[in-house]
Amino acid sequence: MRTAALIYPHQLFHPHPAVRGADVIFLVEEPLLLSQYNFHKQKLIFHRASMQRYWKEQVPPARYVPVGELTDTGAIVLQIQAAGCDAVRVVDPCDDWLLSRLQAACAARGVRLTVLPDPHFLTPQAEIEAFAQGRKTFFFTEFYIRQRKRLGILLTAEGQPKGGKWSFDPENRQRLPAGLQPPAPIFPPEDKYVWEAREYVRRHFPNAPGADTPFLYPTSAVQARDWLAEFLERRFVHFGAYEDAISARYGVLFHSVLTPVLNVGLLSPGEVVEAALRYEGRVPLNSLEGFLRQVIGWREFVRLVYLARGRFQRTRNFWRHTRPVPKSFYEARTGILPLDTILHRVLQTAYCHHIERLMVLGNFLLLCEVAPDAVYQWFMEMFIDAYDWVMVPNVYGMSQYADGGLMTTKPYISGSSYIRRMSDFPHGEWCAIWDALYWRFIDRHSQFFAGNPRMAVMVRLKERLGSRRLLDHYRRAEAFLERLHGE
Repeated sequence: MRTAALIYPHQLFHPHPAVRGADVIFLVEEPLLLSQYNFHKQKLIFHRASMQRYWKEQVPPARYVPVGELTDTGAIVLQIQAAGCDAVRVVDPCDDWLLSRLQAACAARGVRLTVLPDPHFLTPQAEIEAFAQGRKTFFFTEFYIRQRKRLGILLTAEGQPKGGKWSFDPENRQRLPAGLQPPAPIFPPEDKYVWEAREYVRRHFPNAPGADTPFLYPTSAVQARDWLAEFLERRFVHFGAYEDAISARYGVLFHSVLTPVLNVGLLSPGEVVEAALRYEGRVPLNSLEGFLRQVIGWREFVRLVYLARGRFQRTRNFWRHTRPVPKSFYEARTGILPLDTILHRVLQTAYCHHIERLMVLGNFLLLCEVAPDAVYQWFMEMFIDAYDWVMVPNVYGMSQYADGGLMTTKPYISGSSYIRRMSDFPHGEWCAIWDALYWRFIDRHSQFFAGNPRMAVMVRLKERLGSRRLLDHYRRAEAFLERLHGE
């Protein structure tokens, strides 16, 4: 029996679990990850450059399979058999579509498939199954506390949380002060892999959205570790306090921007946690805890929800929204200042931080009644760190509440006051439009919100507006939606 190993674009581990003892190694530009949608140029360059570097510098001799050679996910099985192999090993891709299609193709061709555990993550399958057993809803806090205890992170000798509480999230909601300037990130220099990848993308994906220069991201494990070290030394100290801040002037602020390299295996979550813990006592506890909460908590929780209920989530449309993503979302010209500012950053970099994704982009798409499937596709296309396991829970669950509350107790919507409170965007006409969309949404779903303990107050506030003011909001919102969707 000859055995092949498959390596996908988001599995650039070193060492790679599937490679040991393999007779043939295939490094695959998987269509689901490179050509299923019209992906951002930065994402395509990132995958091509990191894969080419991995192929030439890290992995043992392998066959590189460009996306143009594959009609679909299962087509790789024909190449496996042509190489004289009747068995294949692959690390769990944490992608329901990819794994299902690979399993079906292997079964149809009589190829034995072995799926290995994913070193991307810290939570074993048995723990996921134990937590998910019998649950109808999944809430983060319980999982996070369980993770802290299981991993022994930031605990006292008595097993209690250091600092006296499990989460410092309430302290991590400060607006960026006018005089505080975040240090500019030090991006790795472009090299021959990036140059080749840019030309490859221009040649094979000429209609991809976004800017292809400059390219900003690490493409090797060495660069990724330097990227981590730069965050820890220069931005970690203020990460906690300004984790939720939004700025018209700065994009990265004090965030780590580690998800691109974590999600393709150039860094492991274990080494990130170890590196961060070395800063205990050197950075405020709210920064240390807040960062570790993202790595051992939210990232792992999202994967858990995806594995346990992802198929359910992606077929839900609680609000019955049907509108498409407006063309202006691909061009940063909605006329809404905070939205266009962040959309412009996304077009340039394929990135913005989590609060901008949730409370600006996702919030606005929900208020504009865009279909959750369309929202999912837009986020998948436009973000460098987007994969199915990331975006199904974050879009259908957190951002759009399309699953009806599987993982959140309320929809994450707001008027302009939240955006202004957390940012330096000035008051303007955009505020009136945003507020009109918000109150229209509250009114259209008053029965639901009246029954939600965390949102019922908004229905009472809506009633205080009076019929004339509410009618003005409706008129303004409808006029904007007509312009937005009728262009």
